[in-house]
Amino acid sequence: MFDKILIANRGEVALRVMRACKELGIKTVAVYSTEDADTYPVRYADEAVCIGPAPANKSYLVIPNIIEAALQTGAQAIHPGYGFLAENSEFARACADNDLVFIGPAPECIDSMGDKSSARETMKACGVPTVPGSDGCLDTVEEAKAFADAVGYPVLIKATAGGGGKGMREVHAPEDLESQYKAARAEAGAAFGNDGVYLEKLVLRPRHVEVQVLADDFGNNIALCERDCSVQRRHQKLIEEAPSPALTDEIRRQMTLAALKAVRAVNYRNAGTIEFLLDERGHFYFMEMNTRVQVEHPVSEQITGTDIIKEQLRIAAGEPISCANRAPFSPQGHAMEFRINAEDPAHGFRPCPGTITKFEAPSGPGVRVESYIRSGAKISPYYDSMVAKLIISGQDREEVLARARRALDEFEIEGIATTIPFHKRVLENEAFCEGDVTTAFIETEMGDVL
Repeated sequence: MFDKILIANRGEVALRVMRACKELGIKTVAVYSTEDADTYPVRYADEAVCIGPAPANKSYLVIPNIIEAALQTGAQAIHPGYGFLAENSEFARACADNDLVFIGPAPECIDSMGDKSSARETMKACGVPTVPGSDGCLDTVEEAKAFADAVGYPVLIKATAGGGGKGMREVHAPEDLESQYKAARAEAGAAFGNDGVYLEKLVLRPRHVEVQVLADDFGNNIALCERDCSVQRRHQKLIEEAPSPALTDEIRRQMTLAALKAVRAVNYRNAGTIEFLLDERGHFYFMEMNTRVQVEHPVSEQITGTDIIKEQLRIAAGEPISCANRAPFSPQGHAMEFRINAEDPAHGFRPCPGTITKFEAPSGPGVRVESYIRSGAKISPYYDSMVAKLIISGQDREEVLARARRALDEFEIEGIATTIPFHKRVLENEAFCEGDVTTAFIETEMGDVL
């Protein structure tokens, strides 16, 4: 196992990794921007190095600064967390070039699965179901029109290097294709430096269901059940739960087998997530793979008794997965995660940076709060707006719903607007309580909030 690692991230995920390291006896190094100098994770780490000013492109995204911090402090490995450089193959290569272990998959895996168009082709080749789509990127409007006419509308334009909904456009009529195609390419180019797009047949009323996987160097490939992430706004997840209320045991088995087939197809190592779209008939289709730990990983931990961050560290250190002898996993109980963001739902979820004057987190049986916030903390306009994650677990979904209502009532955050009132409204919604949601849930069921 490592003696010291550097966490190339900030906020909640940096603290999450540091806590896992402390339990394993590993020293930690925090990196921070000038904006984050007084944050709790910087104080919690054994060492801390400033890597630049507030803007992420001058600090958390500057690879040489992070590598230099690791070398100066004697770190043996780097954990990228999620976001920032977590899925950047050049960062993974820079780690290897400087004899640092990148706690994640090989750069070749990041490349092969990060390009969504080539990832689709890889999945098709190994027999994982995929949505009908174009063969690679479509370089002209004419090519896009030809594909859409062939498969029929509606279609979905997707950035090949995309994520977080950027470079993605739904097109429901031929007259809208050209403008949406150009808009998607422009947004993709600005966000990712790659304006390539491809088209897929749009699956109507889908659910977003993903499978958490772990793979080591000893041939252990395991799936930690699935998560349902259908409650989204602009392709950004707001509530996740495990297991999915939509899956039968047979669909769960088939989806798990497909996810593990995908892992073997690319010789994947470390933690990752295979994301699927699930249609109304119970058919599922590969959407993408996230080659990192995800924000919502705690719900999988709660129903499987697994510490995914510790498993990442073990795998990267050349050790076998500690829970491999317990596979295959079946869900034990139920769990939900509510993302508490510094956003104002009453005004279109606009960001609400500022100083938190009061932060009182809920507690009690089945309540877990992941946050780096303390009273007096400042929410910066430079970074992601997530303040905390509220994870609720229980014997079954009904207990989780009741416990979540209680915990949200106890959660007090003052000084900024947050999404706590929105989550309370969701828990009053009949469709959500019955588990009958799609990725259009907010638009169809919570339109008055929007």
